[in-house]
Amino acid sequence: MALPLAALRVLLGCFFALTGAAKLSEQIAAPASQQMKALFIQFAEVFPLKVFGYQPDPMSYQVAVGWLELLAGLLLVLGPPMLQEISNFLLIVLMMGAIFTLASLKESLNTCIPAIICLALLLLLDICQLLVQPKKVVRRTRKKTRSAFKKS
Repeated sequence: MALPLAALRVLLGCFFALTGAAKLSEQIAAPASQQMKALFIQFAEVFPLKVFGYQPDPMSYQVAVGWLELLAGLLLVLGPPMLQEISNFLLIVLMMGAIFTLASLKESLNTCIPAIICLALLLLLDICQLLVQPKKVVRRTRKKTRSAFKKS
């Protein structure tokens, strides 16, 4: 069970690291770079925190999402277990935001499917890691104390 989980973790981590790098550098995905810039202009229009009066700059939004995906993806692959769990949580929140954004833009289901699949795989990884983790056994030990009430 541990090997398939490790493979899924590496696969997801590499995927998110590459997509994050593509958002940060025009050299990695040159044809998609202009399309991504146009998409993030739309994404900034329906940003979830807009109801509270915060609307990000589209370029800053793209860079922030890119760095989050890149770093969380790398930590998912290379980090210690605690950082893997944190990065998995951050990527789950990011995918929920992506699904919310696509739904707010009234995109077709075909457009939402990659984000839904990524969210499902991240949740599966999280749940399986919780089930597989070794449980710590707490043993109660008797405290050795001096007998104050000795019978003479």
